[in-house]
Amino acid sequence: MNCFNIKYKWMIQAVVYTTLIFSTQVFAGNSWFNKGSELLKSFGTNSTTGELTVEEIGAGLKEALKVGSKNVVKQLGAEDGFNKDSNIHIPLPQSLDSVKSMLDKVGMSSLFEDLELKLNRAAENATPKAKKLFRDAISDMSFEDVKQIYNGPDDAATQYFKEKMAPDLALEMKPVIETSLSQVGAVRSYDNMMKSYKSIPFVPDVKANLSDHVIEKGMDGIFYYMAQEEVAIRQNPAKRTTELLKKVFTK
Repeated sequence: MNCFNIKYKWMIQAVVYTTLIFSTQVFAGNSWFNKGSELLKSFGTNSTTGELTVEEIGAGLKEALKVGSKNVVKQLGAEDGFNKDSNIHIPLPQSLDSVKSMLDKVGMSSLFEDLELKLNRAAENATPKAKKLFRDAISDMSFEDVKQIYNGPDDAATQYFKEKMAPDLALEMKPVIETSLSQVGAVRSYDNMMKSYKSIPFVPDVKANLSDHVIEKGMDGIFYYMAQEEVAIRQNPAKRTTELLKKVFTK
């Protein structure tokens, strides 16, 4: 009987060992997410063994995105967050290029420089509207969303945010930007610039929608830096500011 038990025990160990080897080979070509979640499903491991649980992976990813989005909103919502950042500085609408060129030739470049500054100020004032939308989009993530983001490219979460947030973000930013354009004097600057431009003989008539331009470029800036934050958290250990982030993104 003892010999039978020893033989039976040896057979079980052999099967488990073979299964583990096979699993390791399969996982070698898979993502971090599959390594954690499939191990859990197959062998019932949990956080006490050092392996990630499915819940930890989801919570870690969401925490990373909360940290990243908070940093983006804080950075771009500050004074000169747009204006002095060459990556996202908002220029005049392209339709005003001829105005800019003409005024520059007659020594009135200060007019369009003033307007450009105020467009960037309007974007800075509107950026905090993105904070709640980021938070809601993160809370609404399904298990499948988490898996696709975790398995996806370095900007997978940013692409998710664009799809989920862009229409609502544009609506939230529009009234703030329209009010801001008026409050910071952009509308008055635009009128003064166009008045000076039209005083030049034979110039063609041009128009620009300042609010739509700032909304578009403002959202471009927000998502640009969200992608930077996402890459940093995935690749740079220094950006993993909590124990959970370190655990999830070091695996």
